[in-house]
Amino acid sequence: MRLLIKNIKQLVQVEHKPRLKIAGAEMKQLSVIENAWLAIEDDKIAAFGEMANFPGITDWSKLEVIDATNKLVLPSWCDSHTHLVYAGSREKEFVDRINGLSYEEIAKRGGGILNSAKVLQNTSEDELIASALNRLNEIMQTGTGAVEIKSGYGLSLESELKILRVIKELKKLSPLAIKSTFLGAHAVPAGVPKENYIDTVINKMLPQIAEEKLADYCDVFCENNYFTKEETIKILGAASKLGIKGKVHAEQLSHTGGTEAGVTCNAISVDHLEFVTDKDISLLKNSETMPTILPGAQWFLQLQNPPARKMIDAGLPLAIASDYNPGSSPSGNMNFMISLACVQYKLTPEEAINAATINSAYAMDISKTHGSIAIGKQANIFITKEINNFSLIPYSFATNLIDTIILNGQIKTKP
Repeated sequence: MRLLIKNIKQLVQVEHKPRLKIAGAEMKQLSVIENAWLAIEDDKIAAFGEMANFPGITDWSKLEVIDATNKLVLPSWCDSHTHLVYAGSREKEFVDRINGLSYEEIAKRGGGILNSAKVLQNTSEDELIASALNRLNEIMQTGTGAVEIKSGYGLSLESELKILRVIKELKKLSPLAIKSTFLGAHAVPAGVPKENYIDTVINKMLPQIAEEKLADYCDVFCENNYFTKEETIKILGAASKLGIKGKVHAEQLSHTGGTEAGVTCNAISVDHLEFVTDKDISLLKNSETMPTILPGAQWFLQLQNPPARKMIDAGLPLAIASDYNPGSSPSGNMNFMISLACVQYKLTPEEAINAATINSAYAMDISKTHGSIAIGKQANIFITKEINNFSLIPYSFATNLIDTIILNGQIKTKP
């Protein structure tokens, strides 16, 4: 199939020389072509340019033309941190927080991650696939074209494998690009000594996951009452020996050394970062690890803001992801995450869009193929409704301004 999109008001996030990530002051820059055209052949971006220099059409066979007058075209959002395979919801805990209980207090009463694990263990793979497909369709409608999905609501060999097998099936069923992450070290199951559970993660779960090729990454929740920096390094080291690269839930509720553990283990990303320190920022500057903020979880739990502005001003790259999960961020709407980053952390729209496209693609190791408009990259894009410019996306925080979704060169939604 061939697509031609013409009369584009703004073609956003264009790259003539594609980069893997964007850092520091360069994040304030967003390459835009005014009054543009874009050509797609099969599932790849084939060409683009200004309408004034449009070469015309010589071959009309199997060509569909879309007129994007007064509309913008952007690369699809890349959401590098979600937990969207889950069973049930946790609105009772939401009410408990309104009534004054903390995240930690809810967890000690059997809520939080352990609550989700209990429900999931009694849910079939077919039910998990069906509910997850609904969520994937939901985020697709709001512009996401690539997503990472974690396990971590199983906390047993059988249930963790079940989630990862569900994700493997979702990769076949969904048009979104999907990466899978093993998060067995999300919490310690009730009644199980932590040392025994870590041994299970390292010596039983990881070898079988590696043998079945079920995970692209291994993640650890490095936090007080969960897993220490030393335990995180131990688990990620075991994963690395099996060829599985690391990620870390780091510095969300307190400072526990998760960033240092991630850098030590050459993790692809460290995520959350509300309590990241100046020392952590220095460590990240000398690494290839992508710092990733999760505005939805910070806002929903009313945690302190991560020092996002400081990280960018220090010369770091920064990614944005949704943390879509039933407890602390029950939304995968990346448009809203971008708005939160602009309003709460004072990122510019340019910085936020870079963080939610090319840098979040880097945090999934797909920035060679996704995250920008470049010749040869995957044709995962969206067309907005009629709007003035890209700043209207974070400005209109409660409005979906997306009109047409194109994934792998195929139109998934259109007016």
